[in-house]
This record gives sequence, structure tokens and C-alpha cells, in this order.
Amino acid sequence: MSPQALAAYWTGPALAANLLVAFNLLGGLLLGMVVGYERSYHGRAAGMRTYGLVSMASTALTVFAGYAASWYGGAGVHVATDPTRVVQGVVTGIGFLGAGVIMKDGPNISGLTTAASIWAASAMGVLVGVGFYGAAITLAVLCMASLSLMHRLESRLPGRSTLEFSLCFHPGEVPDFDELVEVARARGYEVLRDTLVISVEDTKPQWRFSAVTAERSRAVNSTRLAHEIAASTSVARFSIAPIRH
Repeated sequence: MSPQALAAYWTGPALAANLLVAFNLLGGLLLGMVVGYERSYHGRAAGMRTYGLVSMASTALTVFAGYAASWYGGAGVHVATDPTRVVQGVVTGIGFLGAGVIMKDGPNISGLTTAASIWAASAMGVLVGVGFYGAAITLAVLCMASLSLMHRLESRLPGRSTLEFSLCFHPGEVPDFDELVEVARARGYEVLRDTLVISVEDTKPQWRFSAVTAERSRAVNSTRLAHEIAASTSVARFSIAPIRH
């Protein structure tokens, strides 16, 4: 390939197309973050990073098709094949790969952001494949910033977290559920009544339920909750675990 052919990727309409795609990527990231913050605020696993990456990758896989004349350094107008069909296959294959890194452990789900970043990486490959090198570089930088910096930002913003409680009581020591709800509320938690599961193990009643913080920064932390529950004479054993779903 001659230097003149390579220069075509960085001059004139090609650079203008890359710039427009880059602005679209930024807009997709910001819009995804807005939606993701709503999920993060409610204690969900898929938060600002996940939604931002998915939205940005979707933007990349959509917007480049509108600049076919700039593909391959301006030679896209002479291409008889349809690269968008290739994109469909890439997205389908990467979707299965992303699903493979998502792990579910009880009520907790992990790997969503990793799956989204894998999908974003596939979008980078598509952009590089059609010669949108500047846009691909922009996507890579935005992904790195999203993964490394957004987690810190998300942790500092107001939000909610969810805990799963498992309480095993001594026989005849089961408290009134409404009283337990009020005790939890006084410590900054709202018990989700529809999550209550009651069982009996070795004649000992066991309650499992979830509670969400009204505000993370104001709720009693799980360590202090554990000390308070351990001091109760009616509880035989217990567990407290964070929920991400």
C-alpha cells in the first residue's frame, strides 16, 4: 500500500467523518451514563459503566454505516459487499462471548461490565476494519476512562445498596415482622416485604429477606448491623450479604 493511500485515511472527508463519529460516541456514552445512574442509584449491578459502554458501542456499530463514502480511506463507494452483514455476525458472536463472563452466585451477578467492555471492544474492531481509526481510538480512550474513572465517580454519587438478611431464631423467639421492619427503618433500611421467605431448619424458624438503604451514606453499615444482631438473644445464627442484581 502506497503512502498516498494511507494518507487518505487522515485527510479531508475521512477526518471529518471520524470527528463526527467521535462526537456521536461521546453522546452515546453520556446518555448511557444517565440511564445507568438511575439503575446504580437503586443498587443494581448494571450501572453507569455498563450502560455507558453498551450505549457507546451501539452508537459505534450504527453510526459508521452512515459514512460509507469514507470507508477504506474514501474507497467505500466502490465496495460491492455489505459490511453491515459482517457486523451482525460480529455482534451475535460477541454477545455469546459476553454472556460467558457473566456469573450468577445466588442473588448476586458479576461480570456485566466486563461483558459490556468486550462488546465495546468488538465495536472498536469494526471501526478499525472500515478505516475509522480516529473514531476507534476515541472509543478505546472513552472505554478506558469509563472503566477506570467512572467507578470512582459512581461510588461518590448518592445511591442505594441492597442487603440480603438470613436470620435463624431460637424456637419460640420469633419477633413480630412489623417490629423488625421498624427497627430496620430506624437504621436507614427499608425492608422489601415481598422478598420474605420463611422456613424451618431443625425446629428453628429462619427468615430470609432483602432490605434497601434509603441512602447509602446515612445507613448503618453492615458491620455494625452484624454486632447488633449478634447481641440479640433471640437469634441463633445469621448472615448479611450484599445483593447486586
